[in-house]
Amino acid sequence: MVAHADTRVVHRGGSKINFRAPVITQDSRFLICVSGECIKVFSTSTEECIHHLQGHKELVTGLVLNPSNHLQVFSCSEDGTIRLWDFTDGILIRTYNVRRRILSMHVSAKGDVFLVMSVKRNKKEKFGLVSLNLPPSVEQHVMVKGHTIVFQSVSTDPKCIAFGQGGEYVASVKDNVLHVYFFNKKTFYRFALGTSDEKAARNAFTCVACHPKDDCIATGHGDGKIRLWRNFNQEKEYTFSTVHWHHSGVNALCFTPEGTNLLSGGLESVLVQWRYGQEGQKDFLPRLGSSIKEIVVSPDGSLFCTSHTDNKITVIQNCTKVSAVIQGLVHGDGVKTALMVDPRTKALVLNGKPGHLQFYSLQRDQQLYNLDIVQQEYINQSNLDQFEVVKAALDSRGSWLATVEQRSAKEVEISLKLWAFDERTQSFVLNTTISAPHDGPISEICFSPSSQNSTTLVSVSLDGHFKAWQLTQPDPSDDEEASWSCDFVGDYHSLEPKCCCFSADGSLLAVSFKEVVTVWSPASWDLLTTLSQPPGAIQDLCFGRLSCSKYLLGATDKNLCCWNLLTCSLEWSTALDVSLLLADPLSENVAAFCGAEKTTDLFVFRPSEPRPHFSQQALCTGRVTRAVFAPRDEPLDGCEESSQWLNRSQLYFLTHNMELLTFLTKPEEERLMALSKQPTIDDSVAMTPFYLLLGKHRKRQEEERDILSRQSGVRNLLPQGSAAIKELLHTPSHVLPSTSILCSMFVSSLLVSVSDSRDKEQPTEVEMESEKEEEDSEEEGASVPPRPEHESPDTGAKLGPVLTKAEHRELRGVKKLDYSWIRGLVTSKPVFNTTKQMVKTLKQRGKTPKPMAKTPKPMAKTPKPMVETTNP
Repeated sequence: MVAHADTRVVHRGGSKINFRAPVITQDSRFLICVSGECIKVFSTSTEECIHHLQGHKELVTGLVLNPSNHLQVFSCSEDGTIRLWDFTDGILIRTYNVRRRILSMHVSAKGDVFLVMSVKRNKKEKFGLVSLNLPPSVEQHVMVKGHTIVFQSVSTDPKCIAFGQGGEYVASVKDNVLHVYFFNKKTFYRFALGTSDEKAARNAFTCVACHPKDDCIATGHGDGKIRLWRNFNQEKEYTFSTVHWHHSGVNALCFTPEGTNLLSGGLESVLVQWRYGQEGQKDFLPRLGSSIKEIVVSPDGSLFCTSHTDNKITVIQNCTKVSAVIQGLVHGDGVKTALMVDPRTKALVLNGKPGHLQFYSLQRDQQLYNLDIVQQEYINQSNLDQFEVVKAALDSRGSWLATVEQRSAKEVEISLKLWAFDERTQSFVLNTTISAPHDGPISEICFSPSSQNSTTLVSVSLDGHFKAWQLTQPDPSDDEEASWSCDFVGDYHSLEPKCCCFSADGSLLAVSFKEVVTVWSPASWDLLTTLSQPPGAIQDLCFGRLSCSKYLLGATDKNLCCWNLLTCSLEWSTALDVSLLLADPLSENVAAFCGAEKTTDLFVFRPSEPRPHFSQQALCTGRVTRAVFAPRDEPLDGCEESSQWLNRSQLYFLTHNMELLTFLTKPEEERLMALSKQPTIDDSVAMTPFYLLLGKHRKRQEEERDILSRQSGVRNLLPQGSAAIKELLHTPSHVLPSTSILCSMFVSSLLVSVSDSRDKEQPTEVEMESEKEEEDSEEEGASVPPRPEHESPDTGAKLGPVLTKAEHRELRGVKKLDYSWIRGLVTSKPVFNTTKQMVKTLKQRGKTPKPMAKTPKPMAKTPKPMVETTNP
């Protein structure tokens, strides 16, 4: 196997932001949520992502605010660490190593930290609730030792654990049992609901919430009922009351901070608000889009937040108004379409909401828009046959989109739709609808590589035929738009076709019929040749790219075969159970996902070389059936040889439990870690278009200010790049040292070292002396006779006495001096008649200024002061 230590599989774009309940900050300005291996900080007003907190190596499983500092947040992960973050500046403060897999994290009202983590019992791994003491430390990495087990077996869902008023007790639900533990009395109470009949079997607990001011526990159940438990400190005299509105299971419960209302949500996409003590009165907020999974209330009670099953977070203001929607990649029950990349927006295209296609930006990690394909109202009801999008394809220019919608009733209903991209609306508009394009279900559709002359779409159906659809242009005299029509119908010995694929230049079309691969010419629709292989139906086809374009790959559930199209012979074959075959459009590389026992292996190779240059076993659990190569904006540099196949494209693949994963190389990881450790003040401001425009204006102003400062020659005594000033401005105030330390640091940064300045002055003085010697030698070598003292070179006017050589040397030294300080004396005193008299007067007064070389060098290069001396 090929070494792959420089790459690892991570959750990147499209991670689940609804995996755990989000956290709203104390001032309700920010919303913090998990997203795969990182943490995202959103603005509740602008919906913009402000920070990506990166540092965990595995999936982040919990978030809680630091009870002792409302500007910090704790996060836990399956990598066995707890990290403390400053979410306002995006800085990692401390890492606690627990060395065990952590599934969730809780904090009581007293500030105690509790974890749900693996607890070995009878040589079996179970998950228990433990109390943990995080020791105070100034170190960045802290080892945590020792914990106290509270519950030996709990649910891994954080909604099934809640802490009572003042942190006096904790409630846990699992299956049909409610457990309550009192910390002061150290006593357990167990309350079970009967499961004797089928109706009682729906009494299973789904979630729990505790009243913040009263001894009351609210539990949600699978039958849609909510039970309010009281007197639970006595095992026999407990009581509970029941309220019922939800027609299916209650997914989430949450009390408001003052305890005046109880919020509940479920499959109905309705937020229900119950009045505590008056449960008969309730308010509703309907049509929230999809089933509610989590409910969170801000500490001040001004904002409600609901997390939904379609990977969406909704922010609700004043209990009645949706103020913000944060939409992630929609993870439905399954992706029936292939993963595609839009050539225009570089967005990932796949199934979204029922009856929709979603366009998701992997670079910005946010949804661009939804495209309604079915254009019918979706009814959320089980066992109801509704239209759904099963196939989709984009042409190479992103100008056309083909979709297949299907409803499996008594008779299968199929529609093929062609969508044209509208430049004005920047979206796709329906152009042609073809009802019943085939007599059976469509197994695959694909576009030919676009050309200026024609565009062809091929659809393959289980009715035994494949059809070619051609775009026809109308007459110029007609006002009609271009439309699609059937151009060719093909079959082969009444066999069922399974898949099809065009070559890179569009000159060949390969269609598989059971064990036979047929190769056709799209120009004339002639059958060129047939290729056979060992027994087994062809499941996937793929043409080679670039220098490997003469090869055709075919995969079955037992073999992977490669044919040479020039010789029409089998080049090589190997025994592999290939579930997906994918070619990189920007290189010769081909990725083959192979199913193993409960896992998936990956092999990356070139068709010309059957030996893989990258492979990884146990890539993920389950089978991978959807993947795509997404082109990079800029090629990667500095990758090792085993990961160079990721230089130009990035491979994304979808697991069986709808997780979007990709590969991360070492250079990428080092760059991301460097960015996460570099705090900036502007990161607290949302990156809106107005902010970007203002930032450019500020940058231009700073450049102009720097140019003016260089021209004026004035030294900037307090440079903005000073380490002390950066430390003072970029560090949060609550983690700064005392003021006395800061003052000493700040003053020290303004002082100039005397030894350093003297060391720098010495070479400058030597240079000045050498220049003087050169000038003296030049004067001595000159043969110009001296003029009379009373004669001018031009007019013969009477002048002062001629200077000697020694006085010339002294005058040259005076010319190199800085006379800016004496400007006031020049204006207030009479002007000297001769330069010789000026030098003599300055010597008598003892005010000869120090040379420029003995002053500290300014930050910017300043021009020498111009001092002109004239002989009157």
